[in-house]
Amino acid sequence: MAMTYAISLRKVSTHKLVSMDSPVNAPSPLLDRARGDLMASQCPSREVLRHMTSQWGVLVLVALQDGTHRFSELRKNIGGVSERMLAQTLKLLEGDGLVRRVSYPVVPPHTEYSLTDLGLEAAVHVRGLAEWVEKKLPEILADRAG
Repeated sequence: MAMTYAISLRKVSTHKLVSMDSPVNAPSPLLDRARGDLMASQCPSREVLRHMTSQWGVLVLVALQDGTHRFSELRKNIGGVSERMLAQTLKLLEGDGLVRRVSYPVVPPHTEYSLTDLGLEAAVHVRGLAEWVEKKLPEILADRAG
């Protein structure tokens, strides 16, 4: 089932950047750039964020920061993930351009997963959040206990 989205875009900047050797009236590349708006209910950026920050999305991005892995290696490294959930998560992240999947025509099948440049960039941010959670876990657990 194909889904369509209304994309809500907003300008990143309205400031003109002018170098000493460019004419003052030259269009700035920043003026034409737009970005998603997470606060807009129909913006596709929410779906990407949901994929990246899901329980398994975070762990897949962090695990793949170490390099290329086969499916079985990922499943072994990410404790508790089912085969179905790992396959679904990898497919979603691949669809978002964050994960690269390479299949080799051999028997038995050999498929490797790695992060794209975009995925590497995203993984840095997700890892930062994951590390913060690990570091602050004692405080969080103490607050939960009341």
